[in-house]
Amino acid sequence: MPRLNRENTERARTTIALYPKSRSALLPLLHIAQEQDGWLTPEAMEHVAEMLDLEPAEVLGTAAFYTMFKREPTGKHLISICTNLACMLNGAYELLEHAEEKLGIQPGSTTADGAFSLEEVECIAHCDRAPCGQVNYRYTDKLDHASFDELIEDLRAGRRQTEIPAHGTLLRSRRQAPAPQPAAPQPAAPQPAAPQPAPSSAKS
Repeated sequence: MPRLNRENTERARTTIALYPKSRSALLPLLHIAQEQDGWLTPEAMEHVAEMLDLEPAEVLGTAAFYTMFKREPTGKHLISICTNLACMLNGAYELLEHAEEKLGIQPGSTTADGAFSLEEVECIAHCDRAPCGQVNYRYTDKLDHASFDELIEDLRAGRRQTEIPAHGTLLRSRRQAPAPQPAAPQPAAPQPAAPQPAPSSAKS
């Protein structure tokens, strides 16, 4: 199980340079590691800890807190189906059962070929398009059995790669640290005013 490769190590260093404190780059570096392998390997988390001068337990504790970070191998396509109230009333449980039958797995499992993982999730804030889901955190909405089957066939055939990259790819744009700007000239300190002679008193 790998550490960050050379390209991602450079990406990590560039990302760290964006922050005044290196620790602030922890979440972005975990996303880089997950994009590389599709999940957070123990070795990659240790590498992140080294780069940020943190204890491995601190990195693991952060990764364990956020559900988007997967600490076990995950399929190329992570299928998330919402079963919260709006989706439930529009047939989400029936859709989830159909997904289990179509993929041959239960929520929390991955197909033998590593192509699909399935999970049941709470509200993903797309209630007006219920029942809804996500593939690698990209929305799919108003799903029924037929449209779900079509989605799976499209993913198997690679017809959705433009809109749905492999699991772990959060962003496709790359941020760069801004070039250092020359320091602005400091204004000259004001000169103290010359003392004025005290007025003389007139005597009659």
